[in-house]
Amino acid sequence: MLNGPKTLGRLLKYRTEKTPDMKAIGWIENGEVKSLNFSEYKKQIEILAAAFPKMGMNVGDKIAILAQTCKEWHFLDMAALCYRACVVPIYPSYLTKEIDHIFRHSDSTILVVENDKQMEKVIPNLPEWTNLKAIIALNDLSEEVLKKFRNSCTYFSYRELIRIGTEEIKSHPDLLDNQIINQLPEEYASIIYTSGTTGEPKGAVITHHALATMLSNIEKSIQGGFSSKDRALVFLPLSHVLGRCDSFLPLVFGWQSVYAENLEKLIDDIQIVKPTVMIAVPRIFEKIYAGVMAQVESGNMLERHAFKWATHIAKNYFYKIDRDLSPSASEIIEFKLAQKLVFSKIYERFGGKIRYFVSGGAPLSPAIIEFLRYANLTVLEGYGLTETIAPCCLNPLSKQVSGTVGRPIGDVQFAFEADGEILIKSEALFKEYYKNPEATQEAIREGWFHTGDIGEFTPEGYLKITDRKKDLIKTSGGKYIAPQKIENIAKTQAHISQIVVVGDQRKYVSALIGIEKERFLSLLEDFGLASDCSIAEIAENEGVRNLIAQEVDAINQELAQYESIKKFSILPVELTVENYLTPSLKIKRKVITAEYVKEIEAMYQESPFDKRA
Repeated sequence: MLNGPKTLGRLLKYRTEKTPDMKAIGWIENGEVKSLNFSEYKKQIEILAAAFPKMGMNVGDKIAILAQTCKEWHFLDMAALCYRACVVPIYPSYLTKEIDHIFRHSDSTILVVENDKQMEKVIPNLPEWTNLKAIIALNDLSEEVLKKFRNSCTYFSYRELIRIGTEEIKSHPDLLDNQIINQLPEEYASIIYTSGTTGEPKGAVITHHALATMLSNIEKSIQGGFSSKDRALVFLPLSHVLGRCDSFLPLVFGWQSVYAENLEKLIDDIQIVKPTVMIAVPRIFEKIYAGVMAQVESGNMLERHAFKWATHIAKNYFYKIDRDLSPSASEIIEFKLAQKLVFSKIYERFGGKIRYFVSGGAPLSPAIIEFLRYANLTVLEGYGLTETIAPCCLNPLSKQVSGTVGRPIGDVQFAFEADGEILIKSEALFKEYYKNPEATQEAIREGWFHTGDIGEFTPEGYLKITDRKKDLIKTSGGKYIAPQKIENIAKTQAHISQIVVVGDQRKYVSALIGIEKERFLSLLEDFGLASDCSIAEIAENEGVRNLIAQEVDAINQELAQYESIKKFSILPVELTVENYLTPSLKIKRKVITAEYVKEIEAMYQESPFDKRA
């Protein structure tokens, strides 16, 4: 790892000099993976950086990027970081008002947009953006869209930027290296705005030193378990701190990161890329699990029986492994047979070369982790926040404990308040909330970052997250309930897509349940529903309600009486980033409970019958 002052520019220089000919960045083109080695990768960054002065961009300027994940996003990110500018990611799902707030609040001067769709969202804001120097479009904008703003600001296409940079670098070949040499660790690398589950997003200021320390912490925790022989598939939003962390990992591990075409083509892309490492958020794994279980359920009796047998064999096998007991010879043979006949098919879905999944951003159900493990798919669950610049805790390669987020990595220290709130101290922490000293003082006290999460260490030193401090429920009977625990159990049910547990200051716990049409396709005819029916029609169907009731009963079997779900309401819409999910696919709890207050109140109406709402 890099010695001396830590900056992203120095990391790039170090990696390029160490492994210039190794594959660095890849992308999919006509069904094949195309690649740049580290020398070519650095050259691409140099070309972009050489074009920046011609745009009027200065050291310290802030460049906002509004686009889906792609290699061009990353190239501009690295070019800006090495040029000593500050990058401000903006989620591509954000609307005009949210984009306006982040661009103006961050004092950005350059805007990168992906295409016509994103530019259309920006145009109404342009008259108010007095700081704006230039707009860069990753994909050429149409003449129709260009007409709407061309006379009001300077515009460059990505292709034009490459052309300008290619010319400029001839007379300024050392421009990037000179900037890297002068780069200071305390300089702003990025302002990352939280996704706003509890209100207006705050801008977490990340320095180069903190960002590089986070990467160093990951490298130390892996202890040589990843290498330049690995290949990662990058598909998470680069506007999210975990996706951004993923994009920087070639700098420390020397591996190749291949950028997926888009989330819709993810399954196809996996077969093309055949990654050995994949970083994802729990929602991705939950969808994988639901898909496998749906396929099993729709299979013939022999296939269902084989799956049940294989699961039983694997469960018994790992029960002994986890307790440092040796499985018998017959148990080993049965487990290998179960893997060959049943679980190998699941493993092959992921290209057949996966060594590790890494999960972060939200809790992942232990049942899903264990299920993937049966198929030789190891999940390293970790923990981190925007303010910790992604991971500060990770399950080690040597031994994973499901239900925990692993052990502290690198220089990270943990402490706990009396109420169980997790406190973190590390050099890999955000510096402050931009232009918000009150929030900064509330979050960082005596060098400790107050996370707002509740947790504890197990006797083996693994961190277990109980819940968000603000989400804890206290019933009218005085019982404290962690919604996250209940919601995690619910994720293994076949027809419950999302669930929001409610019950604060109430007599009992209830739930708002989200469903997806695709999980009911094989049942529509049985329930008397047309193939083109809406989510609302599915939610109101008596057969569907009875099915969900059975799954709620299954959840309650794993809960104490006081925390079991007494009533539920099925939501009439699918939960997406367009309504009730953050861009990182977490539920906007406050928004959804405010929107469905009538449904919640109905679940607490006095009734002579204890029937489900």
